[in-house]
Parts: sequence; structure tokens; C-alpha cells
Amino acid sequence: MPELPEVEVSRLGIAPHIEGQRIVAAILRAPRLRHELPQTLAETLAGRRIDAIRRRGKYLLIDCESRHGGGWLILHLGMSGSLRFVPVGTPPQKHDHVDLVFASTVLRLRDPRRFGTLVWHPGPNVEQHPLLAVLGIEPLSTIFDGDWLYAATRGRRGPIKPFIMDSHRIVGVGNIYAAESLFRAGIAPTRPAGKISRERCQRLAAAIRATLTEAIAAGGSSVRDYVHSDGGAGSFQLSCAVYGRAEEPCPACGHSIAMLRQAGRTTFHCPRCQR
Repeated sequence: MPELPEVEVSRLGIAPHIEGQRIVAAILRAPRLRHELPQTLAETLAGRRIDAIRRRGKYLLIDCESRHGGGWLILHLGMSGSLRFVPVGTPPQKHDHVDLVFASTVLRLRDPRRFGTLVWHPGPNVEQHPLLAVLGIEPLSTIFDGDWLYAATRGRRGPIKPFIMDSHRIVGVGNIYAAESLFRAGIAPTRPAGKISRERCQRLAAAIRATLTEAIAAGGSSVRDYVHSDGGAGSFQLSCAVYGRAEEPCPACGHSIAMLRQAGRTTFHCPRCQR
């Protein structure tokens, strides 16, 4: 599933090409993705100018003249979604479900599993939408730091890895980035969140920020269907220290990387480096 870095890379890739441009037409080829597509969406979007593209967690927020009678497109790429620019008139393939047609290009949403989300929110206050109102703190924001993490984890008996992956607490820290951040901070994924000291929370918060920032610079991680808007792939997964490296030597100590299951997800860690 595309996580925060992949969604941010998508935003950076499409924003320069369509911000300030008007939607000539919207073409919807499926009645629904994860949620039903509004029947009037194509009519609503036609002629609207894209004023800005933001990101909230793993959602792309496309401002369609929200302060001038329009609203916002809220887009989640789901498990297999991707956005690509194609020339105007390019025939769609089987899983190409939505086109935003501009004067000189088409932004095409491809989603083989149809687990993505595309909904319309009228008016300017997009943060009030139910999909966004429940989201936690942005880990790249200035208010996310070790003190915040220390306070948020007090009294929490569950393990730290599911905690930092909980989007109601911290948004966008997917499985790869949680594993790599915990390795960098030297914290075992099974350690109770409430038992982590303030100093170690400082290290973990810094590791999360650094890991996500480096992932964005590397174009995200391409492990399944994710590609950039130009068709390229992310490369962060090629530099992972522990993720996907079960039984390989730890790059820090040489001990074998271990694998376990947590909250239905595969976890990779170094039992010697992470305590």
C-alpha cells in the first residue's frame, strides 16, 4: 500500500503540471472504488481550476476552487492505485478507472484492486471530512517530536510498532518505515510503548522523521504496484537495513535479521541491536 512517502512523491510529481490548470472533463469508468463515486462528479469537476494539491496522511487533497464555490477531491490510492500522466486521447486499459482531462495532458487513476477512494467534499473546510477528521499527527510536522511521542505513549501497554503505525495516532508510517525507524532508534518492535524512556522516544521520533524524509528523496518504495506519475519506480526498499531481509546479516552487527508477526503484519528486526 502506498504510504506517506509514496503519496508525497505523487503529490510532488503531479502538482507542477496541473496546479493552476482547469479540468476540461472528468471521465469515470467505474461506478465505485472502495466507495461509490458520486454520479454528478464529472459534471461537478468540469471547468474547475486546480488551485492546490495537499497531502494529509496517505490522502491526496486536490483543491478545485474550494473557496470559490467548488470543493476538494479526496484521493486515497488504496492497495494498488497509482497516478500517471498520459497524452490526451490515450486509450484506457482494463484497470484505468478515472481520468482528469486537462488541455494538454490527462491524469489517469489506475487501481487494479479498486481499494482506492475518490470522494468529493464541497466547500473549503476539507479537514472536517470524516475520513480526515480522525487522523493523527503528521510525523513531518514541527509538532511531532520526542516529547510528543513520550506523552502519547504513557500508559500504553501494547508494543511500539503497532502504535507508530496507528493512523489515529501518527499518520503514514507504514510497515517498511516503522521497521526501519525502530532499527535506527535501536528499539525492539515488541517493546511496550509505555516503557520507552523520554530519551529513546527522542531517538525514535528523529528516526521516523529521517526515514520518511529519505524515503521521499528516494521516490518512495516500489514493492508491488506503486509507480511515479512518470512511470518510474521508487528505490528506498533497496537500501533497507532490516525490512525484507530475514535471516540475512544485520548491517550493524552481523547477527541474523529476525522475522515475526505483529497485528497481522510481518515485522523485521535485529534481536541484538534492538532492545
